[in-house]
Amino acid sequence: MTTTPPPATASTASTSRELGRFVLAGVAGLVVDVAVLYLVLALGGGHYSGRVLSFLCAVFATWQINRHFTFSGAATDSLWRQWWHYLGAMLGGGAVNYGAYSIAIFHLRDYALGPMLAVAIGSLTGMALNFASAKWLIFKRR
Repeated sequence: MTTTPPPATASTASTSRELGRFVLAGVAGLVVDVAVLYLVLALGGGHYSGRVLSFLCAVFATWQINRHFTFSGAATDSLWRQWWHYLGAMLGGGAVNYGAYSIAIFHLRDYALGPMLAVAIGSLTGMALNFASAKWLIFKRR
């Protein structure tokens, strides 16, 4: 006898859609992150300090995408206030992200694609925490 799963609720469908869009925003953020990091490296910057700058640029890019595309119907504060709340919320996932990046870059720094792979590893490790922070702290529906 087979059973069919219960239908998805509107909330579950909405969360799934938001998660998919959040992942797409994350991919765009990853591109910004990698591009800025390689620019910093090309200009003589370091792997660790360059990553701080590239992370901040990626957070700004994902904030713009998430506020317009992922969570567009959510009630929001002023842009300035929302930016600082978003940055603060992303710092938890950013700490996890930077820790994973640091471990990965230590092992991969001598490879041409090492920094890109290390950024990707860091981004994946912080993504779940960042989604929860964005959905339930920054873009929560009132």
